Amino acid sequence: MPFEPDEIQWGSACGIGSDGHWHGWFDVRIHAGALGRLGLHPDQPTAGVTGPSPPGWWHAAAERNARDR
Repeated sequence: MPFEPDEIQWGSACGIGSDGHWHGWFDVRIHAGALGRLGLHPDQPTAGVTGPSPPGWWHAAAERNARDR
């Protein structure tokens, strides 16, 4: 694993949502220095759309393939 034990923290919580169903959440926190070793840094641009979205049939086929596995 690329992180030392003291460089990563995680937490979880659960509760009943406004719809009456149980929901769970978790978060993962990684020390900035550990991310820097992987080439990630605060000045790195965020991900963005670089082209048009694939057609609707492509999304439907991907969902079918995922469900059939």
